[in-house]
Amino acid sequence: MSSIFKHKTESLSWSQAVRTNGFKIKLAIVTVLFIGILIFFPHFFQYIEKREGTLLNDIVLRNIAPRDVSLPVFFCIWSITALMLSRCVKNPMILLVGLYSFIVLTVFRIITITLVPLNPPEGLIPLIDPISNFFYGKGEFVTKDLFFSGHTSSQFLYFLCLQKRSDKLLALVSTLLVGSLVLVQHVHYTIDVLAAPPLTALCYFIGKKLAVGSGS
Repeated sequence: MSSIFKHKTESLSWSQAVRTNGFKIKLAIVTVLFIGILIFFPHFFQYIEKREGTLLNDIVLRNIAPRDVSLPVFFCIWSITALMLSRCVKNPMILLVGLYSFIVLTVFRIITITLVPLNPPEGLIPLIDPISNFFYGKGEFVTKDLFFSGHTSSQFLYFLCLQKRSDKLLALVSTLLVGSLVLVQHVHYTIDVLAAPPLTALCYFIGKKLAVGSGS
């Protein structure tokens, strides 16, 4: 692998990246994995929706009257997603690290959701997000993909992947807002939201190692 790929990842341009075998191989692998995850998602969501889980006694949610805040959640999530995509267009390493981290994060969430079956919180109001719901299969809102919060973790992952200070600030604010709003809508338990940042940081660490680790 070239020294550019190993040591100058933050400044690697697309013209440099496409001439680097290591980058092309890693991008091809993660693209296949990403497509596989998208194909698997609907089947997994249908499985968890049919099983019974535990209803948690969440003292925080008991003191929050549920409200539909789908619009601000949608705005936060997809605004930062658009920002992330715009940075990926300029910096291929943000794309590569982001994709590998997303794959690790998704696999980890599949494991934790499988091992920690939960019923949705009382008073849950389904989020109106046609883009996200499309990947659930049949455009349906999934209520049992709970531990840990995918909404919160996605925003925090963007915070970790983005490089400019202003971008990071926006992503961090979005993380805090989304984490708070999904509680207002009773989409997640408090533990789902609190666990998301540290577990996402772990997945990002692994994903970055896979993306920029040594290779031939």
